[in-house]
Amino acid sequence: MFRENSTLPASMQREQNNFIAKTFLWMFAGLIVTAACAWLTYSSGLYFRFYFGNSFTFLLIAEIAVVLLFSFLFRKLSPAVVGVLFFAYAVLNGVIFAVYQLSSIVVLFLAAAALFGGFALYGYSYKGDLSKWGPLLMICLIVAIVMSLINVFLIRAEFFEIFIDCAVLFLFFGITIYDMNKIKKLSLVTDGGGKLHIYGAMELYLDFINIFLRLLALFGKKK
Repeated sequence: MFRENSTLPASMQREQNNFIAKTFLWMFAGLIVTAACAWLTYSSGLYFRFYFGNSFTFLLIAEIAVVLLFSFLFRKLSPAVVGVLFFAYAVLNGVIFAVYQLSSIVVLFLAAAALFGGFALYGYSYKGDLSKWGPLLMICLIVAIVMSLINVFLIRAEFFEIFIDCAVLFLFFGITIYDMNKIKKLSLVTDGGGKLHIYGAMELYLDFINIFLRLLALFGKKK
C-alpha cells in the first residue's frame, strides 16, 4: 500500500504496512457507513422528520458525546465497544449531512478526498519530527471553536463565519499531516489489544470529515 521504508527491517515494515492498511480500512468503512446513512436519510424523507421534529440539536449533542467517550475512555473500553462508538459516530454524521443537497455532497466529497489524500501522503512521507505541532494545533483548534461559538451566539456575522471556516479548513490540513505522521509512528508499537488502528482510523476520519464539513459550509448548497 505504501512505499517501503528502507531503514526498517522487513518484519517491522510488514507490521507497519499491515497496521496502516487496517487503519485506512476502518476509516473507509466509516465513510461508507456515513455515505449510506446520508443517502438513506435523503431518499427516505427522514430528513424532514428530523427537521420538523427539532431533532438535529439532539443529534449534534449525541455526536459530541460519542467523541468525548471515544477520546477519554479509549484505554478502558474493549475493542468491540470502541468499534461500536466509531460506527455510531459515522451514522450520526450521515444523518446530519442530509441537510445539504446531494449534488453538493458528491462533488465536495471528491474534493475533500483529494485534499485529504494529498496531505495524508505528505504526513506519511515526511521524515522529520512533527511532535511539536500537536500542542500548537490543539491551541489553534480551541481558539477556532471559541471564535465560532462567539459568532454563533453574539456576533452572527456571515463574513466572520466564512473567515472561521477558511481558517479551520487550513488548520485541518495541518492536523491531517500531523495525525498521519503520528499514526505512522504508532504502527511501530504494540497494537493496544487491537484498538490502536481503530483509534488511528477515528482520527483520520475526523480529519477528513472536518475538511469535508468546511468545504460544505463554504461551497455546499443547503436544502
